[in-house]
Amino acid sequence: MKNNIIKQWLVGGLTAGLLVSCTKNLDILPTNGNTAATVYSTSFGYKEAFAKVYGSFALTGNSGPAGNGDVQGIDEGTSDFFRLYWKAQELSTDEAVVAWGDPGIQDFHKMNWTSDNPMLKGVYYRSAYQITLCNDFINQASDANLASRGIPSASADSIRKYRAEARFLRAYQYSILMDLFGNPPFATENDAIGTFLPKQIKRADLFTYIESELKAIDADLLAPKTNEYGRADKAAAWALLARIYLNAQVYTGTARWTDAITYASKVINAGYSLTTNYKWLMLADNNLNTNEFILTINYDGTKTQGYGGTTFLTHAAVGGSMTAANYGIDGGWGGTRCTKKLVQLFPDATGTADKRSQFYTNGQNMDINDLTVFTDGYAVTKYVNKTRAGANGSNQTFVDIDMPIFRLPEMYLIYAEAVLRGGSGGDVLTALGYINALRTRAYGNTSGNILGTQLTTDFILDERARELYWEGFRRTDLIRYGKFTTAAYLWPWKGGVKDGSAVSDFRNLYPLPSSDVSANSNLTQNPGY
Repeated sequence: MKNNIIKQWLVGGLTAGLLVSCTKNLDILPTNGNTAATVYSTSFGYKEAFAKVYGSFALTGNSGPAGNGDVQGIDEGTSDFFRLYWKAQELSTDEAVVAWGDPGIQDFHKMNWTSDNPMLKGVYYRSAYQITLCNDFINQASDANLASRGIPSASADSIRKYRAEARFLRAYQYSILMDLFGNPPFATENDAIGTFLPKQIKRADLFTYIESELKAIDADLLAPKTNEYGRADKAAAWALLARIYLNAQVYTGTARWTDAITYASKVINAGYSLTTNYKWLMLADNNLNTNEFILTINYDGTKTQGYGGTTFLTHAAVGGSMTAANYGIDGGWGGTRCTKKLVQLFPDATGTADKRSQFYTNGQNMDINDLTVFTDGYAVTKYVNKTRAGANGSNQTFVDIDMPIFRLPEMYLIYAEAVLRGGSGGDVLTALGYINALRTRAYGNTSGNILGTQLTTDFILDERARELYWEGFRRTDLIRYGKFTTAAYLWPWKGGVKDGSAVSDFRNLYPLPSSDVSANSNLTQNPGY
């Protein structure tokens, strides 16, 4: 059983109010009958509210693994943040397909989504909901409110640390909206909840805001590796800065390769190291990977039960002739697989050479003739609800696998790509060392190491797929490389065509939900929708 203070606080009925808001984006704070004056009247009340901010990443309510329960066309299990984000980032690419027929889910791989897609509404409103929670906590944790409520000075100092973390979490969620939707509505703690229609912010301006927030809170966040597991520290903020700098040219039109190198280096030099075995990364006891993990969404089969997150990633990938018990679960959902393009990035599908190659092939066809047939496409066995020692997780329905939002290899890959693209402050020899460190772990020896002449930006794109597949990166990476919508790179069923087809470039951005555009006169829809 994995424990930390966040999970301890979650026990006290925190799931109330954790459903996705469907009424007005950034304008509704779910309530459970308690007023702010009551909730925030004590130091413990602040702790409980702070836990809710973190808990909203892993909890949604618990109605079932699939279905169409609310007005968005998705139920509580489907409305988990990472499950929705993963679909937007992976099902739209060569890394994943799904067999199910839920409304809107096949639109991702066929790349024909509309502004009424329920899954896109889900991730949009989920991020907005979590921003709203952050805004409220940040407001309630202002120095003026702490003083007026008589919060003792020692407790007030701790709450100010919580406030900085809430600002980080808000910046992270805004980075999701910036990446997926470009120009979302925008609100901060200074905007009174329920009294306004949020104004739209331009993508480049949102980038500047996120950048400034992350730098502003640096002094108030704890030093790297000194915060509680699953909570943000300085390294998490540096990692997010490195990530947005890597994609700055997409977001703003101006490349920031040097800044990407600077902040990736800050994380790399903060004392992290690679876990020795790649297959340990997504196991039931992956909380042991604190040497590599920078920030995680914490899932616990007993305390954070829901059908999203890694429970979804584990169950949905099991079906056909696969034995669910081998993956520490009580049954497979027969949903997600990959296309042959991902498999072909590895020297073989069995993991004999590169151990990151984790596919189930027995009874599965590499080629996909029908997206809705689970046995078309190799299954991915990356997420396993068992410990390093082979024991099952604490619950076979709801898994114990934490989801790393940032881990060290991403920083190695950012550094290497930014150096190759011309950034200053790094060098190719160091970049090569970082890439070969990943490959030495993957192969178990130096047989997979590359020479400097082999280190190119295209190699980095492929290496990112080998290292980070099914972790929510692929769509963003393909867009940065100009390969998401264009004919420069095709994969099976891209654009709804069996052998793949280019689609219009406007699909590099997802549409704002039509419901929000209709309800908020300040919003203008993204071009093409």
